[in-house]
Amino acid sequence: MDYKELIARAVEAKQSAYVPYSHFRVGAALLTTSGRIYTGCNVENVSYSATNCAERTAVYKAVSEGERQFTAIAVNGDNKDYLPPCGICRQVLAEFCDLDTFQVILANDEEDYQIVTLDKLLPGAFSIENLKPESFKRKD
Repeated sequence: MDYKELIARAVEAKQSAYVPYSHFRVGAALLTTSGRIYTGCNVENVSYSATNCAERTAVYKAVSEGERQFTAIAVNGDNKDYLPPCGICRQVLAEFCDLDTFQVILANDEEDYQIVTLDKLLPGAFSIENLKPESFKRKD
């Protein structure tokens, strides 16, 4: 698939970032299996832990609209190199995406990008398989 539109949407989304503290803008564009694209930008907060990344913003927007299946995400930041999602974003993506096939496009622009699968970025992901039924039982 040609990801130029997805990358362009991530670059565009970056323009809306709210980054008064880091001054480091990030944009993301998430492609659903239905063909829709949801964008997100990072939104900072003075209490830092309340900050939300661009990738999670895009995922949460999509999920809030009823989407649950995704094929790819493009990420673009203000740095001059490929910008992979942070660990929390990787885990959120793993909640909804097939690790082996979901594509993460690390893009400087529409001509300069890398594509990696989520399993390469998040080996040993925590998943539902890690939850054992006995872990829900009360231990006296």
